[in-house]
Amino acid sequence: MKGWMRAAVGVAAAATLVAGCAGSGGDASSQPEGGSKTLTVWLMNGSLPDALATELHTEFEKAHGVKINYEVQQWTGIQEKLTTALAGDSPPDVIELGNTQTPQFASQGVLADLSGSANDLRSAEWLGGLKESGAYEGKQYALPFYAANREVIYRKDMFEQAGITAVPKSRQEWLDAITKLEAKFGSDPEFQSLYLPGQNWYTYLSFLWDEGGDIATPAGNGFQGAVDSPQSKAAIEFYKKLVETSGTTAPKDADEQKPEQAGVYAQNKVAMFVGLPWEVATAAKSNAEIKGKTGAFPIPSKNAGQNAPVFLGGSNLAIPATGKNQNLSLEYLKLISSAKYQGKLAEAGMVPGTSKDTAALEKDPISKAMAEASKNGRAVPASPKWAAIETGQNPLKDMLTAVLTGAKSIDAATADASKALTTALSG
Repeated sequence: MKGWMRAAVGVAAAATLVAGCAGSGGDASSQPEGGSKTLTVWLMNGSLPDALATELHTEFEKAHGVKINYEVQQWTGIQEKLTTALAGDSPPDVIELGNTQTPQFASQGVLADLSGSANDLRSAEWLGGLKESGAYEGKQYALPFYAANREVIYRKDMFEQAGITAVPKSRQEWLDAITKLEAKFGSDPEFQSLYLPGQNWYTYLSFLWDEGGDIATPAGNGFQGAVDSPQSKAAIEFYKKLVETSGTTAPKDADEQKPEQAGVYAQNKVAMFVGLPWEVATAAKSNAEIKGKTGAFPIPSKNAGQNAPVFLGGSNLAIPATGKNQNLSLEYLKLISSAKYQGKLAEAGMVPGTSKDTAALEKDPISKAMAEASKNGRAVPASPKWAAIETGQNPLKDMLTAVLTGAKSIDAATADASKALTTALSG
């Protein structure tokens, strides 16, 4: 899981090789079967536990009388490898894509159109944010595989000592909790009631969407940056307020990986941070007792009793348009998207691509908060050019740092960021 979050939501732009084979794409529900009786499946490292992959593939092989050629891929270099494979005449039959990669490949006509089979793939139950990432120009080219999203991870013992009897259910209650934590522990110069790096743009997105704003809106052949809206400015104001009231010493010009926030949390001087469930296990590697002291709650909305929307990062599954086993590939997608195997993904600690199969996550309080928040998940603009933003000069990061350091006013920073987004996503 850690691998895809670091790579699937930040992938390089595809090489120009794909452009030479761009077309309308295939239709997985209608193309005749051909090729051998071997189905080649490329899934990413860490996506399926070994035992689950064995069970899935054994069941499929027995049901269809075929052999699964299962190849585990590494995130490093996968963009180029997929580009080459999808440009050829013998691509794998089923592929996993990071959700920010999908629009780029869909736009190049190298993925089969799954629109006609969406109902058979349980589309009515797909998580909204991931469904959007698999769609392009009104057609569905990929189905949600699994996801994860951020939540507020907190120290239960510190909350208790500060007199906080319930987790925050609104932004105001979140601020009130910070006030109580500062009153109790603020005399310690190393204490941080909330560790919040300046460039944690995923957290900013929750506030932006909660305010009713968006990153960008469709315009012509591209997108128009929209973070200069009143909603965006309100979101940044709240972000700034969290930073200023929480006593955080996190850098204003870096994200949650520099330094790794789980390591900071492990030092027993942080009461809260916004992160992913497995970061608790990372912290526990250097502080074995911390897991038992940790709880989690969804990022609260400005509206009491509601959760803020969250960015869903994850993976999709697709069928290459030139694959030789279209019908068998579709049967594979039906099995892996079934309640049985989506439920097993939840047992492995992932948010399944379907919203009804999260029961296993409810058993763990830290994963439970993630599953609850995922139902209000959102995606970044479904632009073929979005991946380049995340690996390049991300205007959202620049905007947040400029405001928090005082280098620019909110008006100037948001105007510059919107202009940069428009340029990056145009055409």
